[in-house]
Amino acid sequence: MNKQYPSFYIAISFFLGALSVLSFAPFNHHFISLISLSGLFFIWHKLNHAKQGFLSGLFFGLGLFGFGISWIYISLNTYGGMPSWLAYLSTFLFCLFFAFFIGIVGWIASHRKSSFFLIPFIWTFFEWIRGWFLTGFPWLTMGYSQVPSSPLAGFLPIIGIYGVTLILTSLALILSLILLDKDKRSQLIKLSLIAFVLASGQLLKYIEWTEPVGEPISVSLIQGNIAQDIKWQKETVSQTLNTYQTLIQKTKGQIILLPETALPLLVEYIPKTFKESILRHAGQKQSHVLMGAIERQGTNYFNVVLNLKSDSFQVYRKSHLVPFGEFIPLKFIFQYIYTHYLNMPMSDLSRGSSHQIPMTIGNQKIAFNICYEDVFGEEIIQALPSATLIANVSNDAWYGRSIAAYQHLQFSQARAIETGRMVIRSTNTGATVIINEHGVLKDALPEFTEGVLEGSVQGFKNATPYVSFGNWPVITLCFIALLGWFMRHSKLLSILKKK
Repeated sequence: MNKQYPSFYIAISFFLGALSVLSFAPFNHHFISLISLSGLFFIWHKLNHAKQGFLSGLFFGLGLFGFGISWIYISLNTYGGMPSWLAYLSTFLFCLFFAFFIGIVGWIASHRKSSFFLIPFIWTFFEWIRGWFLTGFPWLTMGYSQVPSSPLAGFLPIIGIYGVTLILTSLALILSLILLDKDKRSQLIKLSLIAFVLASGQLLKYIEWTEPVGEPISVSLIQGNIAQDIKWQKETVSQTLNTYQTLIQKTKGQIILLPETALPLLVEYIPKTFKESILRHAGQKQSHVLMGAIERQGTNYFNVVLNLKSDSFQVYRKSHLVPFGEFIPLKFIFQYIYTHYLNMPMSDLSRGSSHQIPMTIGNQKIAFNICYEDVFGEEIIQALPSATLIANVSNDAWYGRSIAAYQHLQFSQARAIETGRMVIRSTNTGATVIINEHGVLKDALPEFTEGVLEGSVQGFKNATPYVSFGNWPVITLCFIALLGWFMRHSKLLSILKKK
């Protein structure tokens, strides 16, 4: 069968990968990832050939990333100024690179029958590698497909997003075995196991891992809706300042939060009249104005969030920079393309410290992250359990009217569930939201509109198991499983050679 239909199976793998995108935001059909993964694993078992397994996994990845992160083209071409042909090629190669990781999983899984049962550990381990290799890009990690409403989201405060990936792929493996199994009793046992895991996850949602601390604090989250193609133009700086000054004057919250690089200026060039105006408003309302800008220290430039209250100066400097957006990786390879084919402002920033203390605002301690830093759960928890609240400022206008902003919001929802903390997000064009400690949207502004989101948030204390242990329990388990498999087969190979 595998010799007759390999091309068909590879084509189906591509379709299953593309279908998986529907399990992520904004579609949120979380059950689809379970079905698509079980279909892929079924194909790997049928192929039972390493090369075909690799191609099947590769094409699954091309379907997943090709449809799931195609919005990268928009940032490269529409806003980065890259020619269409090169933007298409760059986006394809980017997707191909990450699809290669799934191809390797397919190669190992199809290499030997005994490897098939290791798929969940291999998959999870390679997703983790993808999350830090070359600074990491854990977008479309399978665990996110279960956020926030799937029963499996109940495991997030215990084992984090990679733990959910491990459970999801394990359930998909069991489901694929049900399709392969002809014994009714065996099928029933496997279905019962799947039902037990899903029920356990749902029950875990009722556990309150953290508890409120202090009084609720009012917040005003500002969405400027400044078009990306004019944001950094000198001619529109005054317009941008006027927009934010007007919006700030309307706020009522104790925390007034502006988006990432809301002011397209160096901090030292912010007009005195603008600063005096907003500080006067802050004084009247007893508020703290927190805004995104670019800070210069000597020859270094930082993407920062500043607290501009007159009696306080606190700053958070972005630590995890965006490759190609905020720094150029492997300059000896990409410098020419970057110089001649891309127009990215502030593309050579410096990193802030990886350990920064939360900002103290009233009775709350806020752990800040900027842009896609909230994709890295293991970095967010470094400020916990000290922090009582998490804040994200972003500018997803780079990706136009695509699904990118919804996917980014899903990451923030995952961080809320993992940490048992409320999350506030102020963004340029959306999604500007308040997320409760269970990952549910409490309130939100419409995308691509100018406005202020008024609300109140509660701080929380104590640590979830994930905050205490991070990703290491899950990754260690995966490593031990792979090491055991490797050692076992190494011994078998040595015995066979002796014979």
